[in-house]
Amino acid sequence: MTAPEAARTRRTASGRLGRRLRLGRTLVARRWRQSLQFRALAVALSLTALAFFVTGSFLSHQIADRLFSDRLEQVLAGASADFEDVQASFDASDAADRDELQALAASTLGALSTDGSDAQRRWILVPMDYTSGQALIPAQSQSPWMTSSTVPPELQERLAAQDGVYWQPASVPMSENGDEVPVIVVGTVVELQQNARYGLYLVYDFSDPQRTLDAMHAVLLLSVVVLLLLVGAIVWYVTREVVRPVTSTARVAELLAEGDLGVRMPVSGSHEVARLARSFNRMADSLQEQIVQLEQLSSMQQTFVSDVSHELRTPLTTVRMAAEVLFNAREDFDPVNRRSAELLYHQVDRFDALLADLLEISRFDAGAARLEVANVELFSVIQDVVEAAAPLAVSSGSVITVRSGLTRCTVQGDPRRLERILRNLVVNALEHGEGRPVEVVVAEADAVVAVAVRDHGIGMTEEEAEKVFNRFWRADPARARTTGGTGLGLAIATEDTRLHGGRLDVWGAPGEGACFRLTLPRVQGRRLAPEDPSPLPLPPAAADLPERAGTTPTGTLVLVPAPDPAEPAGPGTEPDGAAAGDPLPADPARAAGDPLPADPAPAAGPQAAAPAGTAADSAGPGAPPGGGAAPQAPARADGPAGPRP
Repeated sequence: MTAPEAARTRRTASGRLGRRLRLGRTLVARRWRQSLQFRALAVALSLTALAFFVTGSFLSHQIADRLFSDRLEQVLAGASADFEDVQASFDASDAADRDELQALAASTLGALSTDGSDAQRRWILVPMDYTSGQALIPAQSQSPWMTSSTVPPELQERLAAQDGVYWQPASVPMSENGDEVPVIVVGTVVELQQNARYGLYLVYDFSDPQRTLDAMHAVLLLSVVVLLLLVGAIVWYVTREVVRPVTSTARVAELLAEGDLGVRMPVSGSHEVARLARSFNRMADSLQEQIVQLEQLSSMQQTFVSDVSHELRTPLTTVRMAAEVLFNAREDFDPVNRRSAELLYHQVDRFDALLADLLEISRFDAGAARLEVANVELFSVIQDVVEAAAPLAVSSGSVITVRSGLTRCTVQGDPRRLERILRNLVVNALEHGEGRPVEVVVAEADAVVAVAVRDHGIGMTEEEAEKVFNRFWRADPARARTTGGTGLGLAIATEDTRLHGGRLDVWGAPGEGACFRLTLPRVQGRRLAPEDPSPLPLPPAAADLPERAGTTPTGTLVLVPAPDPAEPAGPGTEPDGAAAGDPLPADPARAAGDPLPADPAPAAGPQAAAPAGTAADSAGPGAPPGGGAAPQAPARADGPAGPRP
């Protein structure tokens, strides 16, 4: 195998090992998060191992200290006695030449070798100074493999500095070609002849205490392993007995949450877990009974609303015919009857709208609502909605402005339902806009489109934003409303949005207005996920987008002229010119029949046409009045369509 191939093999093995380690770490982390029993077992074993480690370390230290201390005291006492005997033998001798001194050292130190009191001992004799000429005999030792290098240099330096008996641990082989074993080297200075100083070292074998300590360590380690296994088994059994009922409870709760109301916990015994199981089963019985009652009441309510709505259709038609006859002949009545005829006519219209809303709600609850999908041009729908809301815009004093960087925006959907969604949003903005400007903003992305309706009126709090899509809910039931209403408009808009697979978001801040954003998929069959982004922020920066159309104080929809193709395209303008594909084409008939032909306001732009009383509030959609509350977080109504209880 070549070097590059070997390197690649090592990298592959290293990468495989790294992947296995990451996989194991991921599995352990997942098990830690999901299993209470695994967590309890891991914590118990970790703490037990820590306790055993601390206890074992203490015991090992105490045992080692006793073993080596006793052995060391014995060694130092014997070495001191041997040193005294050797020095006494040297002092009593009258040897003068080298041979006699060599014989004296051999006989004296040979006695140490034959002493049976300690067979695991070796001696080494080393001259203290080779340069002074006093080295009468060379260094010598009991074993040929032991030389002066066997003695630790620190111990030799200490003896050279001062007299006394000193010791130091080391590791040397006690037999030829043997392994190194722990030893204690004890040394002192002896004088073989006057001014002839030698270092005498005794090497004591300490392998027996070390073997005893190793055996004790093995016993402690084996005891720790056995105790860990025993503790693990005990903790596993105890936690299993405690966690198993909790696991059963969690499984039963999940089944109940999924709608299986007939599942119950098994009950055995009379302990705490059994009492918990009985209480849980009683709670499940109560929930099942209440849910069944609520379902029955909901079904009865839906049936009642549907039946009443259909039954009232026929008499309402008769009442409408009579109201129209009386309304058309009101000029022949006295003032009191004329006013009564007008009130009857308008109340019939409101009652008819209420019945239509109730019928639509009953269709949603019954799951009978269906989409009639077609390609819808959003700008055309917006034009129809704005024109239909013109009387309300005139009475409220608000100016509606259509802003977008697009000239065309097509989406697949139900034209009637999309128009109803936008009509509810625009009417809601006009009712609560307090005569200030209302912007309709359109944007698109690759797979979604968005329409936002922003007003600068009273706004809403965070709590109100969370309830705004609820049925029959109104922020202020006592507030006078110009068009009436029962609180079903936004609820119906939410259901229509769900049918299209989109979502309807809301933003509001007290004193700064509110903004509703409709986000739809371009193609039906694809539902928006909660994490799918919208092409418009909430609230949108409407001032950064060009105007496409606006209303005059008389409610007339005026188109903003498309830019000249010869001029540079502005922000949001189509490269090939907006005039060719403008979905809001200028209507010559409308312009010719303008009730205010001499009014220069349309030429100045829709914002300039705002009433004088709202000039301070028409600075732009991005400029809320000072001192307003901070914007609230958006609330969202999305999810699959279907009947509600």
